Amino acid sequence: MRLLGVLGTRNEGQFARGDRVVVRTNRGLETGEVLCEASENAINQMKNPSNGQIIRLMSTEDQVELERLQTQQQDYFKRSQQIVARHGLDMELAEVEKLFGGERLIVYYISEDRVDFRELVKTLAAEFQMRIEMRQIGVRDEAKLLADYGDCGKPVCCNTHLMQMPPVSMKMAKLQKATLDPTKISGRCGRLKCCLRYEYDTYVSLREELPRSGTEVITNSGRGKILNQEILSQQLLVELESGRRLMLHVSEILTTLDRKSPDYEQQVAEGERLLAAARADEMDLALGAFTPETDEAGSREEEDKGRQRKGKSRRRRRNRKGQRKRQDGSSETASKDKNNTSADSSAQETAGGNKKKKRRRRRRRRGGDRKPNQNAEGGNTT
Repeated sequence: MRLLGVLGTRNEGQFARGDRVVVRTNRGLETGEVLCEASENAINQMKNPSNGQIIRLMSTEDQVELERLQTQQQDYFKRSQQIVARHGLDMELAEVEKLFGGERLIVYYISEDRVDFRELVKTLAAEFQMRIEMRQIGVRDEAKLLADYGDCGKPVCCNTHLMQMPPVSMKMAKLQKATLDPTKISGRCGRLKCCLRYEYDTYVSLREELPRSGTEVITNSGRGKILNQEILSQQLLVELESGRRLMLHVSEILTTLDRKSPDYEQQVAEGERLLAAARADEMDLALGAFTPETDEAGSREEEDKGRQRKGKSRRRRRNRKGQRKRQDGSSETASKDKNNTSADSSAQETAGGNKKKKRRRRRRRRGGDRKPNQNAEGGNTT
């Protein structure tokens, strides 16, 4: 198990951050890693740190011995599980740790009830020929021993920087408006994530600066009622008397009203006065924004806009005239075509009528020139 302690040095030896060292603590001979100098600030952040002394830097032989102990611990863990099963104890082994000096074997176990392990300790001591220390832990401590990475993708907090397991409740998750899905707010230990505790105090302090939901308020936009809070952004969802809903910053709240207070009417009057003053200030700012330079610039812009409008109107007139001319030209050509076609048809009709008259005249002439035929009796035949 990872532990933090304040350790001294021999002969004022100097060590850097990240150095692997061999130390002696109240548990025995162990290996460790140098984190930082034991300053007053660092010591104040630790609660009941263990004490000891740094003996030396780890050598190559020490590293080989540490790897051998880690391999040996796996065998010790399996054999310890068999011994626990043989005794029939209601307990679950979490980890077996053998100190670097080999003088002690620490057995970590999980159990909801108190366990009488006196016979178990005797059996383990006879099996491994060393001093046995039994230590009961919780599910959070189990994650501290065995877990590697959390849902965030980083190493679990309990196995890196957390020195104590802070209490975490569902109230903290609700205040931060986190999802209430147990699978998403639970850590590797199966309990609520420790990180829900980190920002809880900040949320509490920020919430104290906001009016509660359901409070009547007077804002720059009028009178309304608070429906919801956005703690981190310090914004409030306000429903005005007109029914419109606005998301306003807390600085836009002029005053709050309490109907149960005997001074409710005075609060309303004060709020109306503040609202009128705020609107007057807004008008002054709006009028003060119009300086002579801005007026000249505005007049120039208006002149330019007027010129643009005139130019557009001229272009529109020209386009309309062009369209009318095109329409008139097309109508004239159409009428000419009609007249031509009617003239041609009338000429053709007159020509056809003249030809018919000529033919009739010719037929009449031919009939008048003919002599009547005479028969044998000397009579005429018609």
